[in-house]
This record gives sequence, C-alpha cells and structure tokens, in this order.
Amino acid sequence: MVITVFRSRLRTEANQEYERWAHRMNELAASMPGFVSIKTFAAEDGERVSIIEFESEAAHTAWRDHPEHREAQRLGREHFYTEFQIQICTPLRRYDFSRPPGRRQD
Repeated sequence: MVITVFRSRLRTEANQEYERWAHRMNELAASMPGFVSIKTFAAEDGERVSIIEFESEAAHTAWRDHPEHREAQRLGREHFYTEFQIQICTPLRRYDFSRPPGRRQD
C-alpha cells in the first residue's frame, strides 16, 4: 500500500477551474489499476487535505506519471495553489475497528 497525503491551499480566483480539474482527476485516479481510494477534506482555515491510496508503488507511479495528471500538476503549480505539500507514505501498521450497526455500547 502506498498513501499520498496532499495538503494544499487554493488561490481564490482559481476555484471554478480547479473544481473541474479536481473532479476529472478523481475520476481518472479511480480508473487506474491498483487504485484503492481517495478522500478530500477542507479545514476551516482553508487548508485542503487529500488522502490517496494505491495498492503498490508501481500503481502509484503510474498515476503520478499519467499525462493528464502531469498536466493537472503543472496547472496546480501555475494557477491553482498558493502552496502545497506532498508526502508519500507506506503504512508501518494498520488497525481497524467497526461497531456493528444498532449495537449498544454498555
């Protein structure tokens, strides 16, 4: 598993064009072999965080290097973002918990 943590701040004037590109990049990522998930969150201070998971480093690299994604990266640097930070990670451990629906906690 390879996880990308993408933290960014948008330029106000880029919002509408950015949304079109972000929607397309989510669709494209989901169509890539080895894609696991993508989730994006926005904080009250304007920071956005996307967490993107791929099954392997090869799948992640294929996504990183996809020509359409490369164009989005260029547009991001030139037009969309005031700042961003990318961290590529592999999990050391994973723990899960899920409470069955309708079950009371005593």
